[in-house]
Amino acid sequence: MNTTNQQGNRTCEHCNQKFSISEGELSLYKKVDIELPTICFFCRIKQHLSFWMFGKFRKGKSDLLGESLITVLPEKNRYPIYTLHEWHSDAWDAMDYGQDYDSSKSFFTQLQKLQEKVPRPHQNGAKNTGCDWCDDVWNSKNCYLSRSMEKCEDLYYSYRNLRVKNSIDVTVCFDSEKCFDCVNCYNSYKLFYSRNSKDCIDSYFLKDCRNCQNCFMCWNLRGKSYCIENIQYKREEYLEKLKLFKLDSYQAIQDFKKTFEKIAQKEVVHRENFNLKTHDSDGDNLINTKNCHNCYTINDSEDCFNCIRGMKEKSNIDCNGCWYGELSGNCHGCVNMYASKYSNWSSSRYSEYLDLCIECENCFGCVGLKKKKYCILNKQYTKEKYEKLREQIISDMKKRNEYGKFLPYSMSAGPFNFSTGFFYFDSIKKEDIVKLGGYWEDIDESNIEGMSTEQLPDSINNVSEDICSQALVCPETGWRFNIAQSELMFYRENKIPLPRVHFDLRTKNHMKYVSVLQSYPHRCFYCKKDINAYYPPEWGYQKIACEECYKQNIS
Repeated sequence: MNTTNQQGNRTCEHCNQKFSISEGELSLYKKVDIELPTICFFCRIKQHLSFWMFGKFRKGKSDLLGESLITVLPEKNRYPIYTLHEWHSDAWDAMDYGQDYDSSKSFFTQLQKLQEKVPRPHQNGAKNTGCDWCDDVWNSKNCYLSRSMEKCEDLYYSYRNLRVKNSIDVTVCFDSEKCFDCVNCYNSYKLFYSRNSKDCIDSYFLKDCRNCQNCFMCWNLRGKSYCIENIQYKREEYLEKLKLFKLDSYQAIQDFKKTFEKIAQKEVVHRENFNLKTHDSDGDNLINTKNCHNCYTINDSEDCFNCIRGMKEKSNIDCNGCWYGELSGNCHGCVNMYASKYSNWSSSRYSEYLDLCIECENCFGCVGLKKKKYCILNKQYTKEKYEKLREQIISDMKKRNEYGKFLPYSMSAGPFNFSTGFFYFDSIKKEDIVKLGGYWEDIDESNIEGMSTEQLPDSINNVSEDICSQALVCPETGWRFNIAQSELMFYRENKIPLPRVHFDLRTKNHMKYVSVLQSYPHRCFYCKKDINAYYPPEWGYQKIACEECYKQNIS
């Protein structure tokens, strides 16, 4: 590993911002044996997430047998697309695309040339029924236009959920049913327009509530029923007031949302973080972690730095969306990895620069391999020749300032503005990505036809069946979307007005609450001590509490 200029301020090669490397980070970089980063933490995350497509679902055909498929991969792609079943079958062999290493050319150029030949699966996932219009979906049934979920059923327009049923527009929710427009909610039933709540039933507009039933516009409550704006009512009084709220009206719901946001700013007591059972760790949404620093949405992990969205990681650094890994660094979307580096969507041991490789060991710069050893650029070598050539390639890459860097933007599966990276970093511009070698898809909105959602009836009670045959146009994005028959039934059953904006924009608006990747200086509302909390100043939250004061006053 490069040991020059180890600590102190560095200048990011991508954004020119200053960043530093702590003693703890330096120690782990040495332990994992990866090169020190030349770009800042946020640019590392941005580059990783450019490889996780969040594009529009489209119909297409397999490049192997012509079978129909639905995928988020772009129509103007650089590689063949097979159905998931075909990709995992014996009908093809990625070794057939193997190529010799040419020391006179950039290794990344050669790896990308290989990548453009090797087929990619149309979808991530396994063991699903009726989930064709989904991606990154596992063990689920009858879901539609949803992503990143496991053991879900009848889920629409949702993202990153586990064991959720019969719900619409939910993000990062677990073990819930018949919910709508919820973020970070758990073990709930018929919960609507709510955030960070758990064990709640038949309620609306809750923020940080636990074990509540029949509550409306409430916050920080524990074990309550029949409350409105944290005021206790008798059951009959509560139900009568609820009738007056006109929850079937779109305009009424918009007004309630504005009130809810003002309450979040002025009344809700916000815990400094949402960590649980952590020891010597910092970050947000950490569960059962030990010695994890600058980590976000990580479970059951220890001795990690700069990791987000992971589980059961040990001594990993700069890993994003990785599960069950150890002694690995600068990887994205990898599982079951050990001593692996600079890889994407792979499971491997002692390997580097892999893309879409499964159960490989001692491989370098390969794409689409399954259960292989001692391969370089998808070509088989003996152990001795592999080790010799690997060292030569690393030496050549260092001379070209390539080694230690993640796969370049040009190797992403699609345009950045249709990737998860754009959900986290939506302020980035086309010229910025193009300058980094990435792709951007311009959207032609000039000939979009359909009914403006501004023409929709205010109340769900006045919506007719023929709405399901209409193409609706989102006024904010210009994108078209439809109302499915089963979706309309859900809205009618729960008195929910029709949505006015495209479902991807609704998910993106949810991501505001789960994509904060840095702390901000605040002062505890109760004890006035200085704390670091994960709420940007522009949110305007006035009551933020340290963990001790939060437990004393709220829990």
